[in-house]
Amino acid sequence: MAKALIVVTSHARLGDSNQTTGLWFSELTHPYYAIAKHGIDVDIVSIQGGEIPIDPKSFDEEDRNNALFLATPELAENLKNSRSLDDINASEYQAIIFAGGHGTMWDFPDDPDVQDKANEIYEEGGIVAAICHGPAALINIQLSDDSYLIDDKRVTGFSNTEEKAVELDNVVPFSLQDELMIRGAHFVEKPAWTANVVIDGRLVTGQNPQSAVGVGEAVSDLLLEWFN
Repeated sequence: MAKALIVVTSHARLGDSNQTTGLWFSELTHPYYAIAKHGIDVDIVSIQGGEIPIDPKSFDEEDRNNALFLATPELAENLKNSRSLDDINASEYQAIIFAGGHGTMWDFPDDPDVQDKANEIYEEGGIVAAICHGPAALINIQLSDDSYLIDDKRVTGFSNTEEKAVELDNVVPFSLQDELMIRGAHFVEKPAWTANVVIDGRLVTGQNPQSAVGVGEAVSDLLLEWFN
C-alpha cells in the first residue's frame, strides 16, 4: 500500500518581529484526512522535530478536520513531539507533501533534507506536492541532472496579491511567486482565496488554504493510480 509523508515547518517567528507564526493548521489536517480516508498511511514530520509551531490565527477548532485531529490522541501527541525530516527513510514513501504556513518561508528553501528527500521520492517515480507557502520547499530542489524540479513546470502557491492582502509582503524574506518564476516555473494564479490546485505530472501544488483538500485529493488519486 502507498505511503505519504507530510512535512511541516519548525519556524515560529515572523522575521525579526515578536509575532508568532508556524504551520497553518488546516494545511496539515485537510490533506491528512483527504489522503488517509483512502487507506493510505500518512506520516507527519517537522524540519527539526519536537513541538510543531502552529500559527495561532489558524487554530479554528470549529473546522471539523482540525477538531478531529486534536481529538485523536496519537495525532495530537505528534504536534507536541514530532519526528524530524532527517530521521525518515525516503525510500518508504511514494509521496511527500509540504504543508504551508508563513514559517516555511524561513526554514524550507535551504534545508538539505527537504531537497534530498523530495529528490529521492520524485526520482523513484513518486509525487511531490506543496500547499500555499509550502512551495517554498520547491525553490531549490534539483534533480540528478542538476535541473530544478520546477523548471518549465506549472505550479501555484500563495500569490503576491494574497501576501499583500495579509500585509506581510514586506515581512517575508522573499516573494514566493517571484522566486518560483525565477526558477523557471509557470505560475498559475487564481483570484485571492479561490481554491486552485495545479497538477503537472507528479508535481501537485495548491495556491492557498482553500486548496488544501484538493491537493490531498490529487495526491490520493495519483497514488491510487500508481498502486492499481
